[in-house]
Amino acid sequence: MRTILRRPDFRLLFGGLLASMTAESILLLALAIWVKDLTGSNGLAGATIFAVIAPMTLAPLVGWVVDRYPRRPFFLGANVLTAALLAPLFTVRDAGDVWIVYLVAALYGLSSITLGAALSGLIREMVPVELLAEANGVLQTVRQGIRLVGPLVGAALYAALGGWVLAGIGMVGFLTAATVVTALPTPQQVPPAVRLRWPAELGAGLRHLAGEPALRRALLGYGLGSLVMGFSESLIFAYVDQGLNRDAAFVGVLVTVQGVGGLLGGLCSPTLVRRLGEVGTLAAGVAFFSPAALALAYPDLRLGFVAVLLAGVSLPLTMVGLHTLIQRRTPPALVGRVAAATQAVVSGPQAFSIGAGALLVGFLDYRLLFALVGVATLAAGSYLWRGRHLSAPTTGARPPTPPTRPTLPAPRRPAEDADRPGLPASTDRRHRDPFPNKASGRPGWGGRSPRMNRQIRR
Repeated sequence: MRTILRRPDFRLLFGGLLASMTAESILLLALAIWVKDLTGSNGLAGATIFAVIAPMTLAPLVGWVVDRYPRRPFFLGANVLTAALLAPLFTVRDAGDVWIVYLVAALYGLSSITLGAALSGLIREMVPVELLAEANGVLQTVRQGIRLVGPLVGAALYAALGGWVLAGIGMVGFLTAATVVTALPTPQQVPPAVRLRWPAELGAGLRHLAGEPALRRALLGYGLGSLVMGFSESLIFAYVDQGLNRDAAFVGVLVTVQGVGGLLGGLCSPTLVRRLGEVGTLAAGVAFFSPAALALAYPDLRLGFVAVLLAGVSLPLTMVGLHTLIQRRTPPALVGRVAAATQAVVSGPQAFSIGAGALLVGFLDYRLLFALVGVATLAAGSYLWRGRHLSAPTTGARPPTPPTRPTLPAPRRPAEDADRPGLPASTDRRHRDPFPNKASGRPGWGGRSPRMNRQIRR
């Protein structure tokens, strides 16, 4: 990872993202805890996460918008807008204002899609292809490392000062990110692609995902796992409340332990991508969630720490594997739409599972649901592992750069065009005829003059 951090432009981007990721880590869990305190309901607390995920259905539209504008200024503006979206949280006072928290959570989710798609395209423009896994690994390592202190600090600040302070911290974090990004050098712009009608452009990302075998397999497998992985967003509150008999704020402690696992997973992810390939790394990440869910089916704190540690390792492996695969297998002009469409395809089942988990936790034992999650994620990981050959390991080889347009053979010039003045002559020795070109009269390897060639033609 030291290689990518030696690049000044990436270090600057990294500094801006550090501020926004810290704000995100402190704020997201606090919103769910806030709803739990206002309503006393585990299901409604988990539904806060559902509100963040639900706008993923608009991802194709968001990706189309992102791809129409330069990456850096668009990313800057999106951070400023995200800070403004948090302002309504200052008006929340009691249970009757829970709808405001849900509204902000939904807008925050929409902003998250936008920032993610713009960032993916910006990294693709700034970073060489062979360093994409390192760049994604660094960002995921830091994102997960922030979980060591972010949720715990957020829960402590919420308990001491209330949710309004956390809203202010979130606004400062995103505005700081926007300020730092203004100093980024403008990357080389992608040549404008041929514009299609807007319905075709909206679906371009989905068509690319369906037509690329490695991406198709990755999304099918990860989507299968996401159908049940979202249950944990509500189940973790029931695990802490019913299983451990602790307050909802203790979820912050578990998420901090998960951050330790995320830190380990992020550090290992570039190496796994080189050894297993992107699909193999994604398979390992999904499979790691299985023993974590099975362990949480038994309410023991020591076992719970091990479980959330494994779940933490799982997350960066899936994210680095999937994001690197998208960036390597997608033309630069399509990265925004493909990244947004990926979020929609993956987060759609996840949103459904979060909503289903919030309902099921009120009727079924949370331990039974955790066991179901463990079995389903093991099946999804196995399906992905069988397709790991679709993205070969990159050890000792430079990953292929995705073409920006179809590669076509150069047309052959008609023989009579060579005699016309002003047309350039080919200088490629690999295709040069060892004998004089009878049509053009140019000297060949034998050094014949144009006069001799005209005599030969006569």
